[in-house]
Amino acid sequence: MRALFPTARSDPDLAPFRPGLIFAFFNAIAWQIGIGTPMVLFAEELGATPFQVGLAYSFVFVLTPVQILSTALLPRYGFKAVMLGGWRTRAVFLAVPAVLAAVALRGPRPWMADTLVWSVFLFCLFRSIGAASGIAWFYAILPERVRGRYFGSDQFASAVASVGTLLVCAGLFAMLPVYWALLFQYVIALAGAFVSYYSLCQLPDAPRPAPVSLREVLRDTPRHLFAPSVFRKYVWLAGVGAAIVTPLPPFAAYYLKVGPGLSTAQIMVFEVARYAGVMAAAWILRRRIDELGARPFFLLALGLYAVVAGFWWIFLKWGAGGIPALLVSYFLLGLAAAVWVMANLQYLPKTIGERDRTLAVSIHGAFTAVLGGLAPILWGLVLKAEGGRGIDAAVFQIFFLTVVAGALVLSQLIARLPEDRGHPVEPLLIGNAILRPFRAMTYLASLGDHRAPPPRLQPPPADGPPRD
Repeated sequence: MRALFPTARSDPDLAPFRPGLIFAFFNAIAWQIGIGTPMVLFAEELGATPFQVGLAYSFVFVLTPVQILSTALLPRYGFKAVMLGGWRTRAVFLAVPAVLAAVALRGPRPWMADTLVWSVFLFCLFRSIGAASGIAWFYAILPERVRGRYFGSDQFASAVASVGTLLVCAGLFAMLPVYWALLFQYVIALAGAFVSYYSLCQLPDAPRPAPVSLREVLRDTPRHLFAPSVFRKYVWLAGVGAAIVTPLPPFAAYYLKVGPGLSTAQIMVFEVARYAGVMAAAWILRRRIDELGARPFFLLALGLYAVVAGFWWIFLKWGAGGIPALLVSYFLLGLAAAVWVMANLQYLPKTIGERDRTLAVSIHGAFTAVLGGLAPILWGLVLKAEGGRGIDAAVFQIFFLTVVAGALVLSQLIARLPEDRGHPVEPLLIGNAILRPFRAMTYLASLGDHRAPPPRLQPPPADGPPRD
């Protein structure tokens, strides 16, 4: 545990922010179950249609604009109160699936799938409100000299927790009946939510930021999206890219369950392979981007997406490859997603001047998240088989052909984007974005111009964490 969480002896500079790293660890457990593949598999068990699965998976993306609007709460209530309020309330709706799993032990009911979808919506809504504070709060309380080490440690803690959670979920699915396994998983998620909230309580607050003019945000957003500029070209290409690839994880897992009939444990092992690809990119390729620039990494990511989609088309048409090839495809999917995010964090600051950069980054995050989130909803409407449940394999083949075609077209367009490597710009520093690549755009929407200067750190009172 000392490798995960610094102490006064191992790292005196980071030790005061140990609760933040504990939060990162246990929060990863909560979201990995609450809005990840276990949620998709739970929905399938309850009889959800592809549309319902796509809808539930999309909420974390389409609600991203709520993060920007919620920055208006920060000057009135402060960073800490907003994030604690959002995280405390979202935990209530994380309890709903646990209750559903307990009731489903006697057999699922027709209303349960809709209830699960609504609980995910409310979970993501209050998560978005709380997330308006998250990145800005940590920037405000972290001294500049430790930010790099802190976000690196944040990555490591989140990675360990995420892989451990996926392995535990796979083990529970393998050893227990499905609803017992889901019940235990959501109890674990609730425990993670409780510990992460308690850890947030122990962090110091920051001075309240100056009011953010939402009127100016609404006024300037169309200018950034439509006025001719490198930013406009890139944000639209990134938005289309998000729309192409965001539906891949939920519908791949859903199809493997309802199509070939693979077990939930096997599908969770595939998710471990996907996360292994993410970590391989984060820890092997990340240093190379400074030497080569972002454009080769964009092209590598799109090439990998095309390869993955091409394999899936072959798998659907002829059943070729089997389990080993599926494992490789999931690994490459994770690799592609993380490589794209690394390139994005490197290239995005180069597309806009420093004066407009804060708002432009938030616009990029919200715009790409919304387009990416709408895609699973729309594909869910056309992928459903006769009778509603299940996926039409022929339409699913068309979906993967569109991914291949989209990746090839985007490669040609992105190759034409200018990249000035003669005047380096500091890349965006967001610790958990690379290791959560399919949700990375939602973190960018949190980088509003509401960062406060770092206050003097005060230790928590002797009688326990401050109350909210």
